[in-house]
Amino acid sequence: MANIRCVKGMVGLVTGGASGLGRATVERLVQSGASAVIVDLPSSDGRALADSLGKSCAFAPADVTSEADVQSAVSLAKEKFGKLNLAVNCAGIAVAVKTYNFKKDLPHSLEDFQRVINVNIAGTFNVIRLAAGEMGRNEPEADGHRGVIINTASVAAFDGQVGQAAYSASKGGIVGMTLPIARDLAPMGIRVVTIAPGLFSTPLLASLPEKVRSFLARQVPFPSRLGDPGEFAHLVTSIAENPMINGEVIRLDGAIRMQP
Repeated sequence: MANIRCVKGMVGLVTGGASGLGRATVERLVQSGASAVIVDLPSSDGRALADSLGKSCAFAPADVTSEADVQSAVSLAKEKFGKLNLAVNCAGIAVAVKTYNFKKDLPHSLEDFQRVINVNIAGTFNVIRLAAGEMGRNEPEADGHRGVIINTASVAAFDGQVGQAAYSASKGGIVGMTLPIARDLAPMGIRVVTIAPGLFSTPLLASLPEKVRSFLARQVPFPSRLGDPGEFAHLVTSIAENPMINGEVIRLDGAIRMQP
């Protein structure tokens, strides 16, 4: 039990931190005695959220696909809180388009496909590589631990539905790079873990009609409801605290397997 660490005192950087799963993660980190840098678009509620959470929180306006923006966010964590030992990738986008629309005789837009891949895979990797560089400068703990990186995939990586070619491919990419990056960073004592959430009550799902949301909730075996973002945040802190979880993808989905 000696190796179980505590979130209190950690410094985390959370992309997509102004809403949904990212926001819940930021709030839980601060409530648990950690410091957090919210990384989100300049147009997001990031600054207002950081202000409301007090001195343990800061906002770094950034596009995750920009090297300069993400480097600036990593530097802010170091300057303001002294170190960076946790990075959580929650930023992501989705489109719902079939591969070919035969009614309209129209193929899936290549531009849309590339945009989803770029934000979800390249954006996640951009944060991983730059955060890892900063974590590598940390003094190792007694067991050699220097930091942990937690990514967000989706059950769509495994059971992608109709119209999810781009989204499923992007989340499958995050799943696929988890183990090799964990192996790359292992000699430096940096862990890499991915969470694959099922249906969660986020702004994306909140925009759907109540009837649709109830239908989706009933698809979850148990508990038969949408996930609460706080449950995602809880898993983030559990992973951060447990040093043996590494190189793994954890489904957080109430046992759902998505229908076509």
